[in-house]
Amino acid sequence: MSASEIANTHFSAAMAAAQAAGVDQDSVCRSLVNLVVSKYLETRSATDVQSELHFVADNCDPDTDFAFMRP
Repeated sequence: MSASEIANTHFSAAMAAAQAAGVDQDSVCRSLVNLVVSKYLETRSATDVQSELHFVADNCDPDTDFAFMRP
């Protein structure tokens, strides 16, 4: 099982649990992001984590190619 498959399995379960409990899924997503950032900070600098988050934010539009992709 790949890292993406593991993450997707747990993310799907968290979304299903939120829906079943009547909890806002955006709140659960925010909590998951906070957990990921906390985990990153155990082994990475704050600047490195910020860079990672900026990259994700800058490239989150599914209709836009990554800046480093060639046509």
